[in-house]
Amino acid sequence: MTKGHRITVEQGTEHVRAVHNGQVLADSTRPLVLRETGLPPRYYLPPEDVHVDLLTPSDTSTHCPFKGDASYWSLPDAPDLVWAYQDPKPEVAEIKDHFCFYEVETVTAE
Repeated sequence: MTKGHRITVEQGTEHVRAVHNGQVLADSTRPLVLRETGLPPRYYLPPEDVHVDLLTPSDTSTHCPFKGDASYWSLPDAPDLVWAYQDPKPEVAEIKDHFCFYEVETVTAE
């Protein structure tokens, strides 16, 4: 890790949902919360809670020196909407194969 840079992964208790144009893409009550210096908290959702059948793998990939190489998935009108680390660095191994969306909403109990 770079001096001063920190990443933590913890089991979240939030109920989060990813929705695009009214379509629910993911719904989870067991997100992992990744907190990284200088970035907003990100929710990584288990693959069983994501409608992967609605997503198309993208050719896009990115490299993070702290997490590893990310692969991306898209919708026809939303390129690279979600990403996952299929072989993350050991420090964040918990996020392996979990999906992260740029935008999620927290569902409150009614």
